[in-house]
Amino acid sequence: MLVCTIISLFYILPTQIFGGAKKVNVSHVIHDLSFGPKYPGIHNPLDGTARILDDTSGTFKYYIKIVPTEYRYLSKEVLPTNQFSVTEYFVPMRDFDRSWPAVFFLYDLSPITVTIREERRSFLHFLTRLCAVLGGTFALTGTC
Repeated sequence: MLVCTIISLFYILPTQIFGGAKKVNVSHVIHDLSFGPKYPGIHNPLDGTARILDDTSGTFKYYIKIVPTEYRYLSKEVLPTNQFSVTEYFVPMRDFDRSWPAVFFLYDLSPITVTIREERRSFLHFLTRLCAVLGGTFALTGTC
C-alpha cells in the first residue's frame, strides 16, 4: 500500500544578529493554534503555551501531527476540521554554535481521517447504568 505524506514547516528566525547568537531571545507565547474550525470538546495542546528564556537562547522545535477530522452533530451536519498532537524540543545554544536561535513548527498531515459523532443515549441505557450504580452501592454497604 502506497501512502503519500505531506511534511512542511514554518519558522520564526532572526535575519540579522548583532552581539552573538546567544543574546537573541526567542521567548514566545502561543495564544491559539488551530488547523480549522473548533468543535465542542476539542483541546489544542499548544493553546496558552508560554516558553520564556531568561539567561540563554536556543532553538525550539514543535513537531505537529495533523489529523483530518469530521465532527458530526446530532442534526447530521458535518464539520470538516483538523485536530493535532505535538512533540516539542528545545536545544540550548552553546559557545561557537553555527546554528541560529529560532522557533520551528514542523507539521505532517496524517493520511487517516477521524470521525467524531454526537450521540444521545437512550432512556434504557440510563436505567441500566442507574441499576448498576445502585447494585454496586448495596454490595459495598452490605445492606442486602
